[in-house]
Amino acid sequence: MTGQKVHFPKLALFTISAQRGRALLHAMRPLDWIKNLIVFAALFFSGHANEFTLFTAVLLVFAAFCAMSSAVYLFNDIMDRHRDRVHPDKRNRPIAAGTLPVSTAGVAAGILVLTALALVSFSTSAWIMLLLYGLMNVLYTLRLKNIVILDLFTIALGFVLRVYAGSVVINVQPSSWLISATFLLSLVLGLGKRRHELLLMEERAESHRPVLEMYSVQLVDQLMALVAPVTLVTYLLYTLDPKTIAHFNSHGLYWTGAFVAFGIFRYLFLVHRRDLGSSPTLLLFQDAPLRWNLVAWVVAFWFIVYFEQ
Repeated sequence: MTGQKVHFPKLALFTISAQRGRALLHAMRPLDWIKNLIVFAALFFSGHANEFTLFTAVLLVFAAFCAMSSAVYLFNDIMDRHRDRVHPDKRNRPIAAGTLPVSTAGVAAGILVLTALALVSFSTSAWIMLLLYGLMNVLYTLRLKNIVILDLFTIALGFVLRVYAGSVVINVQPSSWLISATFLLSLVLGLGKRRHELLLMEERAESHRPVLEMYSVQLVDQLMALVAPVTLVTYLLYTLDPKTIAHFNSHGLYWTGAFVAFGIFRYLFLVHRRDLGSSPTLLLFQDAPLRWNLVAWVVAFWFIVYFEQ
């Protein structure tokens, strides 16, 4: 027996399982869960974010959307795995790279959907919003993402559904200003992502995402030039609306518009001069001015709404 190698099958199986676990977590894109923080918008703008019971209810909605969005990512990566392999960045995604089996990803997606729906079972309205979000994204993966303009509107509508889901569990009707600003800002971010894909893929863009053949950098730039200022004006009108002033008993909210303006300008700078924009989430983590501007806006708004009264 001397000199013979000893094998440990169980240890090998554990190693493979751990590798798949890491690949699965990567495919679930936990960094993108930050997008689901928009469910707190209605609570934050209602002036009741300091109420523990309401915060806990919205927190469950946040967790549910994190689970559902991860299920959507897995489903999307399964369906797009062949096209992702021609993309310089997406080819490294676990399913496209082959480090996460399709069967494992499919089972995980199903479990995540059931978990998400269970988390909001205390609210029928939130449950419906979450289910609509999931179904809409399935349609997006199968068809809607290949229809020019409608692909952007579908993404933006997903953020609107998040806002509504966060509002129904606290019995608050979201402001039309909030819904409009959410939709418009989502369009700006979506356009930035399309622009980056066009520049990154160049002549191979349509082979990865057929709808990109219908776009051009010039068209995207024109659309961004239209939507970005409207987004800023919408926010400023919200802060100057007599109903907003009466609700918060404050005339100072318009000062927070400076942070919104800087955030939009900074994002446009990064998209147009640095050719970034593939992931707004990554930009937020990578770009210090953008990140600290967001923090400053939250602090300023919180102070005006929760401490000036």
